[in-house]
Amino acid sequence: MKKDDCIFCKLANGSIPTNTLYEDEDFRVILDLEPATRGHALIIPKEHAANLFEFPDEKAAGAFVLAKKMAVRMKEKLHCDGVHLVQNNGEVAGQTIFHFHIHVIPRYVNDGQRIEWEKGSPSQDDLESVKTLITE
Repeated sequence: MKKDDCIFCKLANGSIPTNTLYEDEDFRVILDLEPATRGHALIIPKEHAANLFEFPDEKAAGAFVLAKKMAVRMKEKLHCDGVHLVQNNGEVAGQTIFHFHIHVIPRYVNDGQRIEWEKGSPSQDDLESVKTLITE
C-alpha cells in the first residue's frame, strides 16, 4: 500500500526525481538531499509502513540485507572508514518522516559527525528488572 500524502512513498515509487543508487521491486536507495557525510543514502521501501513496528518481518530482513550490501559497496567505492546504519522509530527517537527507512551513512576519519548517546550506569537490580520485564 502507498500513502498519497507521504513524501517517501513518492520518492520510493519514482513520482519525484531522485539520485537513485539502487532499485528493485521492494526498495529504492537514494542519496540523501541533506547528507550527514559524502554518500549518505536512504533505503526506502516502496510500500508504506510508518515505522519498524508496522513493517513486515520479511521486508525488514530484506531492508537490512540491502543495508549491508550498500555499506560494503560504499566502503569499496567511497573508501569510507566505517558506516553507520541508523533507523529511528517514533518522534522521541528522532524519527521525522513517518515512513520506515534506513540511513546508510559512510563515516570518514575527522568528518565532524557525532552519532552518540550519553552512557547510563544502571545497577544490577535495574538490569535484572528490565531483563525480567522483557523476557517474561
